[in-house]
Amino acid sequence: MKGKIGVVGAGSWGTALAILAAKQGYDVWLWARKEEDILSLQETRENKKYLPQVKLPQNIVPTVDLKETLEGADIVIMAVPSRGVRQMAEKMQPLVAEGQILVNVAKGLEDGTLLRLSEVIGQCIPQAKVCVLSGPSHAEEVAREIPTACLVASEDEECAKYVQQAFMSPVFRLYTNTDLIGVEMGAALKNVMALAAGMSDGLGFGDNTKAALMTRGIAEMKRLGIAMGGKAETFSGLSGIGDLIVTCTSMHSRNRRAGILLGQGKSLKETLAEVKMVVEGVNTVEAAAKLAEKYQVSMPITQTIDQVLFHEKEVRVAVMELMTRAGKAE
Repeated sequence: MKGKIGVVGAGSWGTALAILAAKQGYDVWLWARKEEDILSLQETRENKKYLPQVKLPQNIVPTVDLKETLEGADIVIMAVPSRGVRQMAEKMQPLVAEGQILVNVAKGLEDGTLLRLSEVIGQCIPQAKVCVLSGPSHAEEVAREIPTACLVASEDEECAKYVQQAFMSPVFRLYTNTDLIGVEMGAALKNVMALAAGMSDGLGFGDNTKAALMTRGIAEMKRLGIAMGGKAETFSGLSGIGDLIVTCTSMHSRNRRAGILLGQGKSLKETLAEVKMVVEGVNTVEAAAKLAEKYQVSMPITQTIDQVLFHEKEVRVAVMELMTRAGKAE
């Protein structure tokens, strides 16, 4: 065996990455909060809730012991929803060794503080080296070894390269990137655009409409990312246009599915109950709209989705308002 990897969070993405690391020859500890979830993983060797019919390799150890998961791990994967990142990081802090590598895989922004998730982790666990794994990657496909390309971003290039070498395989290609701001903002904002694309589908609009939303969406993502210090070219890569394409077009996408239900007239409460999993775009849109105001960046799609979700704007009216804005140069 190569060493040890700890995975904090046994949802679909955490489980998929645990499987990937185990197949690369690492001993993997997979942590979940609920005892019943761990018992199910141990007994069936399968995550029946999130990844049915995908078997866990024998070198994955499901556990509720967080100390056991982190202790001696070469790399720790944080795979909890964006809203749980601060709470989880605070819980992990006394257990993380100086210089231990933490890889966050959640995509979002912290509401209230408007911080990127790597900033939240850095505040809570200053002794850690923080990376972000991002890109167009549905857990369902990664777990089933369908070829996928992602990236590892860190301001510490050697740290990013270490994670790249640990996880890269013939079916999981990884690139490195030092533009942490651009990567995280692309990852967070594409979920908002996927809500918009789903609403378009739910309303019965066509490919023309979705193409327009995606194209103008990447323009919004880039404007805000650059204003915050990111690089323009990052938004042409895997964490920008790549992640936007997969999230706006696939039925694996929770954000697109949520948007479809909203476009069909369901309330936000009804939509979240039907999707039954975390919809990160809903968690992100308010923070994104506030950042647009803070940096004085034009983000009409983001601000319109915010109005639909939290200020009772009717979806069809919102789309027509976007279409009838004053003419301008591209």
